[in-house]
Amino acid sequence: MQLIVLQLVSSLAFGMLLFLLSAGFSLIFGVAKVANLAHGALYVLGAYLGYSVVQAGGPFWLGVVVATLGGAVLGVLADRLLLSRIQGQNLKQVLLTLGLTFVLSDAIRHIWGADTKSVSPPAPFDGPATVGGLIFPSYPLMLIVLGGAVFVAMRFVLRRTQAGAMIRAVTADPLMSGTLGLPVLRVSLLTFAAGIGLAAFGGAVGSPQLALTPTLDSTMTLFALIVVVIGGLGSIEGAFIAALLVGLVNGFGAVYFPAVAQMAVFALMILVIALRPQGLLGRRLGNA
Repeated sequence: MQLIVLQLVSSLAFGMLLFLLSAGFSLIFGVAKVANLAHGALYVLGAYLGYSVVQAGGPFWLGVVVATLGGAVLGVLADRLLLSRIQGQNLKQVLLTLGLTFVLSDAIRHIWGADTKSVSPPAPFDGPATVGGLIFPSYPLMLIVLGGAVFVAMRFVLRRTQAGAMIRAVTADPLMSGTLGLPVLRVSLLTFAAGIGLAAFGGAVGSPQLALTPTLDSTMTLFALIVVVIGGLGSIEGAFIAALLVGLVNGFGAVYFPAVAQMAVFALMILVIALRPQGLLGRRLGNA
């Protein structure tokens, strides 16, 4: 029972990291209509920025703030300097973000090297915690709570605030939103920055949970795509549920069926596509 519960906590923590990654991806696609294949690389960049702050003697949470702000700034620069020049050209945007992935990966390898690096959990989450007589590592529990808090905050902003109403309007019909006077380009830019910042935030807070390597970007991008396909494009709730499902399937599969663990994740995606092509909580194309 102890091992099962420990694996459950670890799998849910990984699922929360996938949510932080895929929520930003889904948000960007929903508003800016950009399939950002550099999302995994930006997640890894955020992790390395946080690592650098810790190595320089700064507190862990300062590294998280630096990584989040750095990711948001990079998102603004990428949108204004690169993606805005080919707006509406989906294939070129996909190829550009794919090229950006290679650039960021090589830059990370050049600056931080190719060796595996690790970050220690911050106090007071660097020791064990006892819950119901069972002993757990504290940091995965904190990640579960943090991911849940981010989900609640995102849902509140999108459903209960004026900014969220503008984002939903631009997502549903950017042309009509512009006609009604909404600043479509500004909403798109800020959403892009927020989505990238969320990915960098996930990388920074996930660095004590996942070892840092420059090749982690391809793995995280693949997981983000799987989560978004399962949950449904543009759905934060779908991304949350799908991230937890993928985390559980991947975590328990790696322990009990290591030979087919990755196959199980893809099988889950194929099953969802077969039953609901639009994803768990996505909308069918053409529906309002």
